Amino acid sequence: MKLLKWLSVTDRFYKIYLDKQLAPFGINSSQHMFLIKICQSPGILQDSLMDMFYVHPSNIVRTVAALEKQGMITRSPHVKDKRTCELYPTKRALSVVDQVQTVCEKTEALLLQGISGSDRDLFLDLLMRAGKNITSELHIERKGEEFDD
Repeated sequence: MKLLKWLSVTDRFYKIYLDKQLAPFGINSSQHMFLIKICQSPGILQDSLMDMFYVHPSNIVRTVAALEKQGMITRSPHVKDKRTCELYPTKRALSVVDQVQTVCEKTEALLLQGISGSDRDLFLDLLMRAGKNITSELHIERKGEEFDD
């Protein structure tokens, strides 16, 4: 039960920490991954975010709507499939995305502080394996990308 306890503690408190660090940019810990991905891939389809981040479609819709309301992204209907949207970063998003990535990198460094390079690699490998195990058990598949982000 130690594993479950410490996964929960780490998840809860890194989100609190990240929320504080991201507040000046007008986003939170549940939005940063979406913002970064949209800035990296302008025109990305909203539906493709489900496979990347393992979140429920309603969470995608809610997060995308919040980012749009905050002036971080724009949505436009996909030409071939009107059921989905293409997502584009705004000038505001592009002006903060590097700082957001820096906050994320510093947060990861904090989480891994005191852990040597080889132990970090092992830890990340084991954590990804654990993620694969649980998603496999729940029959959650990822389309198109390896499970390495």
